[in-house]
Amino acid sequence: MNNRIFCFLFVQALCLASAWAEIRLPAVFTDHMVLQRNSEVTLWGWGTPSEHIAIVPGWLDGDTIKTQVSNMGKWSARVRTTEAGGPYIIRINGTSEVTLSDVMLGEVWLCSGQSNMEWKADYGINNGDEEVRNADFPNLRIFHLPQIGASTPQENCLAQWVRCSPETMRKTSALGYFFGRNISEELDVPVGIIVAAWGGTPAEVWTPKESIMSDPVLSDYFYGSTPWWPIEAGALFNSMIHPVMPYEIAGCIWYQGEANHTRADSYARLMQRMISSWRVGFNKEFPFYLVQIAPFTYNSTDNGPARLREQQAMLPKIMHKVKMITVSDLVDDIKDIHPRDKKGAGLRLSRLALDDVYGKFVGDYESPVFKTAHFKDNHIVISFEGIKKGLVIRGERIEGLKIAGDDRVWKVASATVKGNELIVSARDLKSPAFISYCFDDDSVGNLFSVEGVPVVAFGINF
Repeated sequence: MNNRIFCFLFVQALCLASAWAEIRLPAVFTDHMVLQRNSEVTLWGWGTPSEHIAIVPGWLDGDTIKTQVSNMGKWSARVRTTEAGGPYIIRINGTSEVTLSDVMLGEVWLCSGQSNMEWKADYGINNGDEEVRNADFPNLRIFHLPQIGASTPQENCLAQWVRCSPETMRKTSALGYFFGRNISEELDVPVGIIVAAWGGTPAEVWTPKESIMSDPVLSDYFYGSTPWWPIEAGALFNSMIHPVMPYEIAGCIWYQGEANHTRADSYARLMQRMISSWRVGFNKEFPFYLVQIAPFTYNSTDNGPARLREQQAMLPKIMHKVKMITVSDLVDDIKDIHPRDKKGAGLRLSRLALDDVYGKFVGDYESPVFKTAHFKDNHIVISFEGIKKGLVIRGERIEGLKIAGDDRVWKVASATVKGNELIVSARDLKSPAFISYCFDDDSVGNLFSVEGVPVVAFGINF
């Protein structure tokens, strides 16, 4: 080997050794990030085995948190955070130093799902141009994961935290933006949103593969191939959720379900698995708020969309800290699977979070949900949960209400409101057996709480 080649290889080896010795952080730790306030957050990364790491967070007045790189080349540390504020600097020292600037302490929310969560201002939202112009909101920070699937859990991703500006807002989830902005404005704190969304994807790809395959019902999940998005169980959990675990979050908002309507009856079972696995990965039983899928002309032959909404409405009853909002009143066109009023949906979700997590009621969000039904004087009396002041029918007569006997021949039903109850006429049937309200693909309905929140669709058997 001549001297020139030897020198070249020697320099390359030194460079490689130097790079290996550097402290490295996952992409979720960058300038402009938001860390959960008043908490203990986990910082983690990689380095040289046995290397000592010192972390100096700017909000702790010079306090140093120490840890050591494991023999696997990984390190982690728990760091106490204080009240909301910033910007701060975090210095991480070892054989090298990493400095994170413009770090804020505030509230962090995960925003996930399929296209209605992914939907950006550039795709078309109500008053889109005006909303983009007004999106100069540096107290809101965005971490938007790229749409990449993986067959195994990934330790990192290709993303970075950015301040919210008209340019960055138009490239991320409009629903996530409105939700985060409303939380920030109402609490007067920085907010970070972690956006992990991909249109068309079924919930199975967001769930760890082992959780699917270990379940005798869910393991028969096959969706067929598609060139547009992954269909392998766990593919997006691996690459769009796992890389940010266990970043400390306040909670999660979720808008998904359209892609699962052909397998509706196992949706609640599937979501139990997904939510539980996420809570394990984030080391926290965080609040999980879902948006019930909106009316849309699916042209289904098995009433799958209605049954999927029914499954979604079951989740708050069977899982702790899971709640749902309804957006049927925010649909302008039942031929469009993407309701364009993302601001209205984001506002309703933020009202739920503000009341449920932060104890600040700023407006109504809760939909009345079917509770009981009983016969009385040729009428069916239906009561609801989640009512404060009563019900109201917007219009001359109720829309979307049907009734049937044992023959399952459905007839349009009439009804009146009496306080918190819906009084349905049953005079035309000798033995009513079924009653439904907007229990189909695309009925919008006009039954609301007095406060203006739509009643959740339902279908019941007597």
